[in-house]
Amino acid sequence: MSTANVSAEQLKLFIERIETLEEEKKATADDIKDVYSEAKSNGYDVKTMRAIVRLRRLDKNDRAEQEALLETYKSALGLEI
Repeated sequence: MSTANVSAEQLKLFIERIETLEEEKKATADDIKDVYSEAKSNGYDVKTMRAIVRLRRLDKNDRAEQEALLETYKSALGLEI
């Protein structure tokens, strides 16, 4: 086998793996959309749920820093509750 054939076969395998992962990613995105739809139909606010998911992804210190900065900006703009 020549190097070109091995490289071509390896490239094909990489492409096929990527295509499979893209299909799985699409399926997962559809599943997430379904969960948000179900939550919405049960009275939950999806926009707020998405914000919570984003916050939970953050490191504890990053989350605290972001929340403190948000409070500072809200205070500066008179948006305190």
